[in-house]
Amino acid sequence: MGCSFSGLNALYDAVNGGGDVWINENRFKIVRQLGEGGFAYVFLVKEVVTDASAASGGLSNKLKDPSFLSDDGTYAMKKVLIQNNEQLDLVREEIRVSSLFTHPNLLPLLDHAIIKVKATQEQSWKHEAYLLFPVHLDGTLLDNSTAMKSNKEFFSTVDVLQIFRQLCAGLKHMHHFDPPYAHNDVKPGNILITHRKGQAPRAILMDFGSARPARKQIQSRAEALQLQEWAAEHCSAPFRAPELWDCPSQCNIDERTDIWSLGCTLYAIMYGVSPFEYALGESGGSLQLAIVNVQIKWPAGPKPPYPDTLHQFVTWMLQPQAAVRPRIDDIIIHVDKLISKYSD
Repeated sequence: MGCSFSGLNALYDAVNGGGDVWINENRFKIVRQLGEGGFAYVFLVKEVVTDASAASGGLSNKLKDPSFLSDDGTYAMKKVLIQNNEQLDLVREEIRVSSLFTHPNLLPLLDHAIIKVKATQEQSWKHEAYLLFPVHLDGTLLDNSTAMKSNKEFFSTVDVLQIFRQLCAGLKHMHHFDPPYAHNDVKPGNILITHRKGQAPRAILMDFGSARPARKQIQSRAEALQLQEWAAEHCSAPFRAPELWDCPSQCNIDERTDIWSLGCTLYAIMYGVSPFEYALGESGGSLQLAIVNVQIKWPAGPKPPYPDTLHQFVTWMLQPQAAVRPRIDDIIIHVDKLISKYSD
């Protein structure tokens, strides 16, 4: 899981002062902060080649896939402040799950370290985790959608389908794993976008902090409530499947919770928001009721509008009963047909 390493007593001050950070044998210079949320911060870092790292082959020696090496030595580094053992277990689980998957549409964890730090009056945390990833400076799908919305811009039908197809490919890798894993938090904020000339943007699914083995047998009211509480903490509400809002006391949960989120995300690629987010702005509106009753509203889109087949595709994934929801292989067959249809 986490590994500690020497020479890190001054790491916290170095990071905040824009100094250098060591992750195991490799040294990185902090370039700038890219974002933050909760107890996590994301920095743009650049590898500093030292005699020791050069002798050991540097970061390139650690990577299973050399294609993840940066051409200019820059990476994204996530720093997590860990205040208790529960948070420590969650970070270790995120590291473990992130290390399971190797797929071009899933963000790979390149290296990591967890270190102990001394708690002081100014800081209450006892550990810090450092996770190293490839950097994608074009931001998330959410960032891009927000900017496009303010300019009244939309993705073309083909780009919508190509972005979606890549997400399906990444999820298929997770759903076909042994045992199958669910991501549990598929949403535009967890999809990195890289713009490419003459091609649809590249899409990469990230953040495996909520990913867990997908299949669970719920056999009591207590287990159902436990799952609902877990989902409320780990699965973003506007993209959360109905069975995670109101779980039956006797049921089977599987990876099709992700299919619901995928349907919401296809809608969001088109219109910039979840199909149920409107309920948050309505007086007396209930997000849970809108989701459980599948009350979808279709906003004005581009001109000419998106074809009805895309709306039907979304509706097909947003089946309130998980047992009749399609699986990822069915969705890929369908999206490939639509890409072929609209690319001609």
